[in-house]
Amino acid sequence: MTGRFASQTACLLAAPVLLAGCMLVGRNYTSPDTITPDTWHQSLTADLNSGSSSLERWWTRFNDPTLNRLIDTARESNRDLAIAYERINEARAARGIARSQLFPDIEFNGGVNRGRTSQNVGNPTPPAGKTSDLWTTGLDAGWEIDFFGGVRRSIESADASVAGTEELYRDTMVSLLAEVAYAYIQIRTLDERIRLAQENIRNQSDSVALTEDRLEAGLSPELDVSQATSNLATTKAVVPALRNQRDIALNRLAVLIGRYPAAAESFIGSSKGIPAPGRSAGVGIPTDLVRARPDIRAAERQLAAQTAQVGVAEADLFPRFTLSGTFQLQSLAASSLPESNSRNYAFGPSFRWNIFNAGRIKSQIAIEESRTKQAYLNYENSVLKGVAEVEDALSSVRNERDRLAALDTAVNASRKTVNLVKDNYREGLIDFQNVLDAERTIFSNEDALATSKGQIASAYVSLFKALGGGTRMKSAKSAETP
Repeated sequence: MTGRFASQTACLLAAPVLLAGCMLVGRNYTSPDTITPDTWHQSLTADLNSGSSSLERWWTRFNDPTLNRLIDTARESNRDLAIAYERINEARAARGIARSQLFPDIEFNGGVNRGRTSQNVGNPTPPAGKTSDLWTTGLDAGWEIDFFGGVRRSIESADASVAGTEELYRDTMVSLLAEVAYAYIQIRTLDERIRLAQENIRNQSDSVALTEDRLEAGLSPELDVSQATSNLATTKAVVPALRNQRDIALNRLAVLIGRYPAAAESFIGSSKGIPAPGRSAGVGIPTDLVRARPDIRAAERQLAAQTAQVGVAEADLFPRFTLSGTFQLQSLAASSLPESNSRNYAFGPSFRWNIFNAGRIKSQIAIEESRTKQAYLNYENSVLKGVAEVEDALSSVRNERDRLAALDTAVNASRKTVNLVKDNYREGLIDFQNVLDAERTIFSNEDALATSKGQIASAYVSLFKALGGGTRMKSAKSAETP
């Protein structure tokens, strides 16, 4: 009888096992065809029109050793990057859980129970009023066969989720490196603006002394002294505001590199001027974005993961086949537990099929299909945003170049004007208002020029970031491909 039952069990299980390889619910995922422009809308000079966008170490284009050191430190010590890496480990562990469902569950158990049978029941076993021990040990096993592929779809989804999480890690790195560069450029820009302000303060102090000398000589009215003094005080008031902005930028940089502000200040060192990138930088074509930007790749992997979830939901429409079994040793005495007569076992196949659920399963499938459409739209939106960000950065680079050239001309003219009006004022040929206007103009123009230099450097950083630069680095341990 036992042999016949085992034979029947094998027959029942043979069909699902043999068909498991060809039955797979849901639809197979294919990468979406992404339509992007053939060229960028913004046209720049030849050095940015075409060419390969090899930007793995884009920050080295600034030729600034301090920036290079800050980038390396951020890659090693930034906490957000470390958190993103741990999310990869979490996703991999979740994939392991999904894969484990392909295999049997086997539990080893054991225990001892002491019990007494009531004397107020008829023909009890064991005899009424007797206390006895029951010793038990053995194995329980269960195996749900993935007949329709729900588990395999779950693994497929988990694999895509792991890949998507890795891309999000790389996206965090891209943003981190750009933020470090932004903060560093801002600090250097503010250093330059403070230096220019202090230089103008010295020049305006000379003007105050000049008006005081002319007042003592009876050549100028006291109004000239008060105007010069007011102009000097106004310029001095700019410096504390600039220093406050620098402190804020330094504190932000400290967080990015995983250090406290004092340590970050030691990284910065003395001012070396505003870093300027090399003008030669290929940007490739819009299609390159789909391969280069990790946020777009992450969105595509999220779409793949969600597509597989439709199959996971559809598997609930079909029956589930399970092979379960129990093998135990049971005895009223521990000494006889290992004997063959203590064997107690049961095994056999079973299935369960949810034939009525008031539309719950179909509604869950509809939910997963809707989420898949959302994931697809999110992917398309990521591509659109990526192209727009590159266009924005190209526009900023182009227009800031033009602005910088105009400001450079304005500064040179303003310096010449200041020298001329001061000479004319000393000779008594013009009144002091001309000097005031010239000093205010040159301070404004010099400050705008320094700001523009910082903005064009930041615009290049935005361009490199928008192109997905810095995602294939392997030199730092924390930045290795997970």
